[in-house]
Amino acid sequence: MDLNNFAAQSSGIGALGVNLQALIIQLVTFILVYIVLRKYAFKPILKVLKERRDLIESGVNLGITMQKQQEELDKKAAKLLHDAQAEADRVISQSKDEAKEIINESENNAKKKAEAILDDANRLIDQNTINARKKLERQLVGLVSEATEAIIDEKLDAKKDSQLIDKALSGQKA
Repeated sequence: MDLNNFAAQSSGIGALGVNLQALIIQLVTFILVYIVLRKYAFKPILKVLKERRDLIESGVNLGITMQKQQEELDKKAAKLLHDAQAEADRVISQSKDEAKEIINESENNAKKKAEAILDDANRLIDQNTINARKKLERQLVGLVSEATEAIIDEKLDAKKDSQLIDKALSGQKA
């Protein structure tokens, strides 16, 4: 080692144990490597990283958009479900009302039919009563005629028979 060299090393950078010439060579080498890497490696790497970042951002944005769309669809589905439930309730209520109307109408028709049947039965009873009275009257006339014949001991003709029956029925004496 020479003295100048030793003196340079013992003061300034040399005192730190750094070789200035080696440092400059390393610095130039670093700059050259940096320039080469920047031109041929960093740009493609940065380009790939930018593409990946853009892809990830678009995926995140797509996810956010899809989440918003899902929320909107859920709201629409809930509204449709609510509307369908309300419509179903309305239809059920309307059906119940219509059923009540049909039942009331059927009851009224049944009452009318029952009343018509009762009216027909009463008319039939009245007709049968009238017929029975007429038949009883004829039988009574026959019995009165026979009783009269037995009492007065003579055969009555239709004219006398009719007169006696009319008197008997009206309560007059013969």
